[in-house]
Amino acid sequence: MAASSTQSSSFVGVVLRLAIPCIILAAGWFGFQRLASEIERAPLPEPKKVLLRSRIEEINVVDYPVVVTTHAVVQAHNRIMLTSEVSGTVTKTSASFEVGAYFKAGEVLVEIDQSDYLTALAIAESELAVAKSELKLAIIVEERKLRLVESNAVPQGEVETASASREQAESNVALAETNVEQAKLNLRRTKFVAPFDGRVVSKLIGRGQMAGANSPLGEVFAIDYAEVRLPVSGDQREFLNLPEFADDPPLEVRLQDGILQSSDLVWDATIVRTEGVLDANSRDLFAIARIDDPFGQKSGKPPLRIGQPVIASIQGKVLRDVIALPRAAVRELDQIVLVDRTDQTLLPLQVKTLWSDADKVIVSSSAIPQGMWLATTPMPFTPSGARIEIIPPANTDAAISIADSNSPESDKNATN
Repeated sequence: MAASSTQSSSFVGVVLRLAIPCIILAAGWFGFQRLASEIERAPLPEPKKVLLRSRIEEINVVDYPVVVTTHAVVQAHNRIMLTSEVSGTVTKTSASFEVGAYFKAGEVLVEIDQSDYLTALAIAESELAVAKSELKLAIIVEERKLRLVESNAVPQGEVETASASREQAESNVALAETNVEQAKLNLRRTKFVAPFDGRVVSKLIGRGQMAGANSPLGEVFAIDYAEVRLPVSGDQREFLNLPEFADDPPLEVRLQDGILQSSDLVWDATIVRTEGVLDANSRDLFAIARIDDPFGQKSGKPPLRIGQPVIASIQGKVLRDVIALPRAAVRELDQIVLVDRTDQTLLPLQVKTLWSDADKVIVSSSAIPQGMWLATTPMPFTPSGARIEIIPPANTDAAISIADSNSPESDKNATN
């Protein structure tokens, strides 16, 4: 009886041990089924079709005048250091010999004390008078000896001695005359005369100071005209007819202020020559432009100062039968986007640039197919053949022109 009860208890324990894992597995399977069942969701809206939009421009074949732009600095064509040729105390300086002042050719700018040089001139003139008197006496003696030798009153040797004395006296007169001229020259050099119409850059000496020979007095420059060295690169030289010889026609240049670029002031200049060598670093060729009356003394224009940076616009060749594209419409690697007039689809195209400046990119007329517009609005992607929507321009006339070109009649004409 006891043995039967023990076996029954063991059987119940085994059943319980097996039932617990089964229950856990069943609960896990039930939960997995619940979680794995599809959850009903609201249907997603259909994606909107994005249509590319762009403004367009007409493509016209034109003749485009090339204008080469370069930067330079105005410089004086003749800038010199005034140097004293004699020594002495400065007794006077002209009012025109001040920094920034103008002076005229022939005007006395600096005067040096003349006392020593007047004395030297007087001594030289006295020596000349003595030499002339000695020459006169030597001529009389020689003539008398020549008359006496004819009658054998004096020997031939005395005649020769008299002739030698006369020749020496002539040499003394010539030397004395040279000394007089040198004294006069030194006296003139005590007054430094302006060699040209000019302007003072610096003043290095004043009244009462001692000037020695070869002492600098100041720096000046000529104002009749100024020059500008314009660097021209190899790519730019292809489009310019630069003068190489004296009889070549000059090339027109317009100069603008390089500091205040918003200014409307313009100075006219002409390229008169080029330098004979290329720059060792940049390989640019420097063209020399001349500006007449740079300080506006005759024309009344505002002055173009020495050392002033300028922006030069040089008239170049005229490119015939080309297309001038707005620079903003040309992307990297010379890529443009065209729009077919018929179906308004995109045509990306790479072009070869003939010339470019700040505003335009010039290409050959044969590089762009006919019957196209130019897309000018930046787009994130431009797939070939994609249809676009044209943004109407603000200009009413242009909008009417585009509308007319979109009409069936215009399509028919374009096809024909």
